[in-house]
Amino acid sequence: MSPRRAPVQINDEAALRAQGITPELARRMGGFGNFAISFSVICILAGGMTLFGFGLNTGGPVVMMWGWVAIGFFTLLLGLCLAEVTSAYPTSGALFFMADRLGGPRWAWVTGWLNLLGLIGAICGIDYGAALFVGAFANLQWGLVPTVWTTFGTFALILLLHGLLNSFGVRLVNVLNSISVWWQVFGVLLIVGMLTLAPAEHQSAEFVFGHFNNGTGFTNPLYVAALGCLLAAYTFCGYDASSHLSEETTQAQTAAPKGIVRAIAWSWAAGFVLLAGMLFAIQDYDGTLGTSTGVPPAQIFIDVLGTGVAKGLLLVVIGAQFFCGNAETAAASRMAYAFSRDKALPFSSTWRRVSHRTRTPIPAVWLCVGAALVLAVPSLYSPTAYAAVTAINVIGITPAYAIPVYLRLRAGDRFQPGPWSLGRWSKPLGWISVVYVTVLTVVFCLPQASPITVESFNYAGVTLIAVLLLAWVMWITQGKRNYKIPPLGSEAENHALAGGVI
Repeated sequence: MSPRRAPVQINDEAALRAQGITPELARRMGGFGNFAISFSVICILAGGMTLFGFGLNTGGPVVMMWGWVAIGFFTLLLGLCLAEVTSAYPTSGALFFMADRLGGPRWAWVTGWLNLLGLIGAICGIDYGAALFVGAFANLQWGLVPTVWTTFGTFALILLLHGLLNSFGVRLVNVLNSISVWWQVFGVLLIVGMLTLAPAEHQSAEFVFGHFNNGTGFTNPLYVAALGCLLAAYTFCGYDASSHLSEETTQAQTAAPKGIVRAIAWSWAAGFVLLAGMLFAIQDYDGTLGTSTGVPPAQIFIDVLGTGVAKGLLLVVIGAQFFCGNAETAAASRMAYAFSRDKALPFSSTWRRVSHRTRTPIPAVWLCVGAALVLAVPSLYSPTAYAAVTAINVIGITPAYAIPVYLRLRAGDRFQPGPWSLGRWSKPLGWISVVYVTVLTVVFCLPQASPITVESFNYAGVTLIAVLLLAWVMWITQGKRNYKIPPLGSEAENHALAGGVI
């Protein structure tokens, strides 16, 4: 019998220095923690539950279920391709750093601004969704009727808590993410199990996998189905968190890629179970959509299990959403820190500061929290603003995923893979992923409700154009003069990075 091969050990600090970066952040996260942050950010109990009503209205069960299957499959392909590039460039800058190394500073500049927009949009969408569920709980517990102002106040409080928790360092973030994994897994099992075993009537498989519902005002079913996929596309966002936390992860060149892929795969499976369990349990379709709680999943819990149990399940969902927003805040702050480290943001010298005590970029944490608060202000005046924020998240962050993959394809043999590689599958999967992201980006810039008015207009595309114009102006005025990622390290360090082992 041949001896068992010892696990490959990677010198993380040398790999980082090979990219010209001096380690500043505390490397206290293991492989499970790296997986946990992406799994926490994807959070099926956040995206899947928050946009559940949107899915019921925009295509209904057939789009929700099959859209989840299709979007999850293509997201897994995209995640595999992004994981390969992450293995070669394990830095907090992640996507924009990859784009710079593979395509140059202009590509990096656009990628960075898109990624930052998407990450801040994700914080806003997740925490605002949590505020909606808190409002539903308050309605059941104390009879309080949620208003836009109470929801916004709750949202601001949640943001404040996430800013405080992320200021204590990555060790606490790591612990909370680990709790989040099991909270989500057991939360899904608890919700689906109770809904399945309840004595109430259940919908047929034909309904769950075949019923189409269109409340958008548009008449083209294919158009409506495409819009309905926002539920899945929004949920499957944020797995770049594993990349952004790679400077704080041990054995990052293998742990971060595995974290991305495993988070997507587990979320895909668990989300399918959750959506199916919820749809089978619907008692009154119109009543669920028009619930006085403002949260359709809460109405399903009430109809099937009663108010008392419904309140308990809402707390499970709220807890998962809270963990999710906290993890997203961590990922976004690392992106802002790295972008500022390379002088890409106004007042970069402030946002790139790292606490000597916790070795955490605290100013970047509060920058992201504050920007998320500002992004949600239109929700006080427009009923469709929340849907627009979710679309901003998708169309901001998803193209940013595809750009490094495209540049890796364009680089060809010039790309030096890390120890985690797709081999001969890299090119075909890469092109499929790039085409998928292109189509997805176009779809989510389209109007989501008819007739199109000032209140119902989808401002996501306008916001995207505005951010790109802002990025272009800032590039002309200061970016091309100030922005610069560090030069590569020594020849020995570069060799170590390419091979992945020292």
